[in-house]
Amino acid sequence: MTAARTATGPTIGSSPNRLLATIFGAVYLLVGLIGFFWTSGVPFAGPGNGSSNLILGIFEVNPLHNVAHLLIGAALLIAGTSNVSAAKATNTTIGAAYLLLGIVGFFLSANHSSAINFLSLNVPDHFLHLASAIVLLAVGLGADRAVRGSRAATV
Repeated sequence: MTAARTATGPTIGSSPNRLLATIFGAVYLLVGLIGFFWTSGVPFAGPGNGSSNLILGIFEVNPLHNVAHLLIGAALLIAGTSNVSAAKATNTTIGAAYLLLGIVGFFLSANHSSAINFLSLNVPDHFLHLASAIVLLAVGLGADRAVRGSRAATV
């Protein structure tokens, strides 16, 4: 085993948590960047102005929502390229947060124009958050079970 491999644990491709975190991180970064093309003239926080801020004609975004995607993408990408423990913890944490957001989102965005909907969420967003949560939690909690802490990844 090389020193670099010992320091970071298994390669990205050999760890489901590292692979998922890296892929999801890249996708969320890309979505965050692309989202800014759809948010021209949209308030930084709060509901948008109808169909002009819908990515793919489905997912509503505003600049704050895009920033959230960039931060989540960066966290996942950093963890995925770091080590198994970091990827596992990040997948599980973000998965749990998305599960909560997916469930609570249905109640928060019931009145779409409400000030509480500062991320400009809509029903398709909630289903996508729930799907992301299921995948992140399944891999975060189920894969790489031999890794119990950051120390295990470096031994």
